[in-house]
Amino acid sequence: MRIGLRAWLAPQRPEQPAVVTDPGERRTLLVEMLLVFSVTLGLSGLRSLLSLLDSLLRPEPLSKQSVALNVSQAAQQLIDLAYQLTSVLQLLAWGGLAIYLLWRGGIRPQSVGLDQRRPARDLALGIGLTALIGIPGLGLYLLAQALDLNLTVQASALGDHWWRTPVLVLSAAGNAWAEETLVVGYLLTRLRQFGWSENSGLLAAAVLRGSYHLYQGFGGFVGNLVMGLIFGRLWQRTNRLWPLVITHTLLDVVAFVGYALLKGHVGWLP
Repeated sequence: MRIGLRAWLAPQRPEQPAVVTDPGERRTLLVEMLLVFSVTLGLSGLRSLLSLLDSLLRPEPLSKQSVALNVSQAAQQLIDLAYQLTSVLQLLAWGGLAIYLLWRGGIRPQSVGLDQRRPARDLALGIGLTALIGIPGLGLYLLAQALDLNLTVQASALGDHWWRTPVLVLSAAGNAWAEETLVVGYLLTRLRQFGWSENSGLLAAAVLRGSYHLYQGFGGFVGNLVMGLIFGRLWQRTNRLWPLVITHTLLDVVAFVGYALLKGHVGWLP
């Protein structure tokens, strides 16, 4: 039991990928990582920090302020639909870029757990993780709200169009694909190549995940930090990325679609 617990709390770094020791190659990888996160989730983290600072400087407490996700971007609904789909395409491209760069460096998608060897087990694990994380996550959000540490999050502000539900599902899948490939598959792999320990890489990735949710408040940061620790360690121990993508997709589908369907019908939703 002690050996098993130690393997989860302080796992050994795997032999592959090998640590990059050549100074030129290390500089190349560092520049690559800075560019990737400067145009993707790292920039989102900086914007979220600025958004939180702006909220803290307002006279209203955080719990009396709100932030909306999945908002309309055009008055004409077909143009709005096109905007929503381009946002999904951008998320898919972000994740695709991460996998492409790993592949260009000799690390195949299969090496980070993107293969079809065990779809049933990946799906079952994804569903189980959804229940494990979703219910406590909702409780943490409500607690942060009660303590005035979080903004009120409106998971969908789209109009009641015929395409709203499928677009919200696509948005959930796009978010899941982009975040898990970038923050888990790509970042943790690159940090291994720099010789970071498993725990150091895990903490860095979890902090990054929390940072781009700061616009929601301190509860959003802490909740996603914890989620990042769970997701990252599970990947480090199983080398399976698909269950994380599935879990993240299901969590966002429940939040986005559930909010859109229940808003106006139950009193406790903003």
